[in-house]
Amino acid sequence: MKDVQLARVAEQYGIATTYQDWRGQRVPVSPDTIRHVLTSLGVDPSDPATSAGPDRGLLPPAVVVREGKAPDPVLPDGARSIVETADGALLPFDPGLPLGVHTLRVTEKGREHDAPLLVVPDRLEPSVLRHNPRLWGVMSQVYSVRSRASWGTGDLHDLAELVDWSARDLGADFALINPVHATEPLTPVEPSPYLPVSRRYASPLYIRIEDVPEYARLDPVQREGVQRLARPLRERGRTADLLDRDAVWEAKLAALEVLFQVPRSPGREEALRLYLEREGRSLVEFATWSALAEEYGPDHRTWPAHLRDVNALAVGREALQRWPRVEFHRWVQWILDEQLARTQQSALNGGMSLGIMHDLAIGVRAGGADAWMYRDALVQGLHVGAPPDEFNRRGQDWGQPPWNPDVLARLGYGPLHQILACNLRHAGGLRVDHVMGLFRLWCVPEGASADQGTYLRYDHEGMVGVLTLAAHLADAVVVGEDLGTVEPWVREHLSDRGVLGTSVLWFENDEEGEPLAPDRWRRDCLATIATHDLPPVASYLSAEHVDLRDRLGLLERPMEEELADSEARVGRWRDLFVELGLLDEEVDPVADPAAVVAAMHAYLAATPARMLGVALTDVVGERRMQNQPGTSTEYPNWRIPLTNGEGEPVLVDELLADPRMVGRIRRTLGPLGGYGRGS
Repeated sequence: MKDVQLARVAEQYGIATTYQDWRGQRVPVSPDTIRHVLTSLGVDPSDPATSAGPDRGLLPPAVVVREGKAPDPVLPDGARSIVETADGALLPFDPGLPLGVHTLRVTEKGREHDAPLLVVPDRLEPSVLRHNPRLWGVMSQVYSVRSRASWGTGDLHDLAELVDWSARDLGADFALINPVHATEPLTPVEPSPYLPVSRRYASPLYIRIEDVPEYARLDPVQREGVQRLARPLRERGRTADLLDRDAVWEAKLAALEVLFQVPRSPGREEALRLYLEREGRSLVEFATWSALAEEYGPDHRTWPAHLRDVNALAVGREALQRWPRVEFHRWVQWILDEQLARTQQSALNGGMSLGIMHDLAIGVRAGGADAWMYRDALVQGLHVGAPPDEFNRRGQDWGQPPWNPDVLARLGYGPLHQILACNLRHAGGLRVDHVMGLFRLWCVPEGASADQGTYLRYDHEGMVGVLTLAAHLADAVVVGEDLGTVEPWVREHLSDRGVLGTSVLWFENDEEGEPLAPDRWRRDCLATIATHDLPPVASYLSAEHVDLRDRLGLLERPMEEELADSEARVGRWRDLFVELGLLDEEVDPVADPAAVVAAMHAYLAATPARMLGVALTDVVGERRMQNQPGTSTEYPNWRIPLTNGEGEPVLVDELLADPRMVGRIRRTLGPLGGYGRGS
């Protein structure tokens, strides 16, 4: 097939043949990349018939209608339509349809056609934003925020204490946390919370063992056995040593296996039964994957061939043979569900108006549970990533399979809706990482370098629609991480739909590269100083991050140029803070980073942003990055415990009891005193 024909076919299937890079330049996509993407989608690029594009039939794969809007598409003359709602009612296809996922049935010339019909909110209007014009909250990596009682990594009990304190003592409205998605059921455990095996279920690493009600039923010998597992982890957890998830999981797994055997009260049995009934088949599939992974490894692509299809009869037989283990993994998710619910309740009881805001990773591991459960809806042979940009000149390959646009639509976006609903069950909000993925994803052919990818387009009405539908049903706020190379119309569309954006101080510059005045920021956003992929303020001010990237071989320019650029950027922001009266002219940013952090938060509070996030790392003086993009094993990503400016561990219970640290935090957050709670 000639390149012109190939380009025409690519357009029919939503594959970009060129794209605009971070410099604003138009970049052509290799024909080999286009052919690989087409083949991965099940399209033969050498077949002349493919030039006509996919056969849509009378109806598209899914019909998406905004609430109260006129139905689309327009049906042919003589066609008759009816809508079967989710509860079985039959209604006409008109603007009065209720919100939800229904079925559209169309009869034309004696033949019946049907397609999923999604009726979605025109605009998301969560009650917390209607009643609170502005909100502020803390941002933390849960695993890094430990206590004297936790088992070496932070858990949901630690988070509950942190949110209760930040709500009662500081007036915080929410707590934005890292993804707590499910990890492997065996070691080694992947450290990145953004590379889970499942986004629908959660990681048992976050369980507080002593909070499981059955722990109180252990006899003294059993209880001592459990505590013997915990002691070495607690001792290590009081140091600044790197986090050891493998040791934590091995200990918690042993403890959970003991607790699983403890007889439950009738009330607890009934609660478990109701949970299992609600989760149904999906939880059985996840637990089956977990049980099989314990024997065959956490990548189902390497399992015996007869076990790679979740719907195969052989999988059912294997599940029955391992049923006690399947039951164990279902029980573990119930325990997690209970502790997640209690954490959200602690936030609300403390006075937070929103509570926990969970973070949704962009995807899952290619061989993980979701990739097995939703195999038909994912594209094999492609990895999601990001094109080269200012901070990652080589591009990024995240090793995650993308959704298949047509298949996901034909399923009524059901797999995505299930994932969203689970993440919103015990939350007041959701941050969607790389929200541009609802519109298009950078897809890299397996085996190619990250810069040899292209964009795969999605029906954003369906993708954004199912997001707003899930959030509406949960009455939750949604924040989209829309940093990097984003087409302006995408931000406009999300804003029109009630999805807040993300604005980061270091990136808010005008056309000449000068820092924006606070009144020029957008209103519908979560405003922060940085993100988990950027250095803490103390490191940024001292240019330590430049030295780190130099040691790791990540600099694309000479060290002197990078240092000069970093110092100039810090200098421009310092001058603006001084000009606005937020920072004393005599302050040396390197010697007194806390004063600059306070000025930054005062500046953010002066913007019109609806929400403001304060990183816990910045208020305690942490200098180390949680994640250095462009590295894997070269840097201890996601294994950094919370420490202060001197590198000493900061434990949540000691933090709350230390009047000096509390005083420092209050001084840092001083400008936020009137920010939230009805301001």
